[in-house]
Amino acid sequence: MSALPRHIRSSTELHGVRWLRSSYSTGANNCVETARPQAGPRAGLLAVRDSKNPAGPALLFSPGSWTEFTAGLCHG
Repeated sequence: MSALPRHIRSSTELHGVRWLRSSYSTGANNCVETARPQAGPRAGLLAVRDSKNPAGPALLFSPGSWTEFTAGLCHG
């Protein structure tokens, strides 16, 4: 079994996901959006994309990796 890629070339490949933005977003498309695929090989991962380029690439994180990443941002 091969490992899943850490990104996908286009976030449009994630069918049926609901992209969410932080409530702190100003609506000026200068933030990231997240989605949680519920089915298929990406189920359980967290997808992250640039709101300025919604058809662009998305990064994929395991829940634990995302938690560590955001904790690092908060705590330097």
